[in-house]
Amino acid sequence: MIKIHDKLFKPYLSEAQILKAVKKIAQEIALDYKDVTPIFVGVLNGSFMFVSDFLKEYQYPCEVSFVKLSSYQGLTSTGIVETLLDVSEDIEGRSVIILEDIIDTGRTLQQLVNLFSTTNVKEFKIASLFYKSEIYNGEYTIDYVGLEISDDFIVGYGLDYNELGRNLREVYQLNHTNMINLVLFGKPGAGKGTQAGFLKEKYNLKHISTGDVFRYNIKNGTELGKLAKSYMDKGDLVPDEVTIDMLKDEVEKNPDAAGFIFDGFPRTTAQAQALDNFLASKDMKINATIALEADDNILVARLLERGKDSGRSDDQDESKIRNRFDEYNQKTAPLKDFYLEQNKFYTVNGIGEIDEITERLSKVIDSL
Repeated sequence: MIKIHDKLFKPYLSEAQILKAVKKIAQEIALDYKDVTPIFVGVLNGSFMFVSDFLKEYQYPCEVSFVKLSSYQGLTSTGIVETLLDVSEDIEGRSVIILEDIIDTGRTLQQLVNLFSTTNVKEFKIASLFYKSEIYNGEYTIDYVGLEISDDFIVGYGLDYNELGRNLREVYQLNHTNMINLVLFGKPGAGKGTQAGFLKEKYNLKHISTGDVFRYNIKNGTELGKLAKSYMDKGDLVPDEVTIDMLKDEVEKNPDAAGFIFDGFPRTTAQAQALDNFLASKDMKINATIALEADDNILVARLLERGKDSGRSDDQDESKIRNRFDEYNQKTAPLKDFYLEQNKFYTVNGIGEIDEITERLSKVIDSL
């Protein structure tokens, strides 16, 4: 999986598959034109890699020219095709073969046909490395096709997403995986925060730490922050519905996230049920709850070491650390049962190198 701008793309076509398709087109055209000198017209910017590799495979005399057309912005076609660079005028009586990187709806192709309809070429034909037959309008014949592909946005081998990705040697497909929502458990010192940081980058997830959300709302004096503080000032627990409303705000502020990591919530079965109800109202759900497990003695040593730098008193007293572990066990046990009934509870070994632990977590997430 690779990330370009704000989107994730998964491997789709290997370099070997692409070059095989290029060779196929070159051989088919050679059968028809090896006894003449055709003009190959590449369509910029996308076709530059295709044209280059095509010419390496085409072993007969030929000429090359380019036109530059544009109809895409981001992931979608604008529907308006601009001619940015016109074809050479010295093509009268010649056989012209258009080399397109990709043909989907046919809008760009229509503009190309218009370009040549006003010239006195002997003939022109169309070759496309990638062809989305299911959405092509069928107005013009595609004479040579490298690979028929599905109607998904692709990038690489000359094709871009907002100008990035053209130089990739392989082709990647936009990842349309369903939203991934995770609950991350772990005793103090288990590395939840560290792993959440890596997972949110890898899967384009939003990390929602309940502690951070509370601090933000209270510090900024939001309505929910003031409400939560009114309970805290009286020594009362903040009601679950207030916390859920804070989480709801965080979810709604991040509509482009591919999912969420909930950290620090839920802490009780009632909160887990409230979270399920809230997500269901958004046509979402928790996909998995993952507990980072580690030996208590290892975590105690880790926290005591951390306490030397952090200055946190609760990281400098072993008895306080073990009390926090006991509290975690008491709170997590019923949640484990709750999510086990839904077949959504997973455990991951939280001891080892950071990238090893990330890989273990990724295997769980990739299996969802």
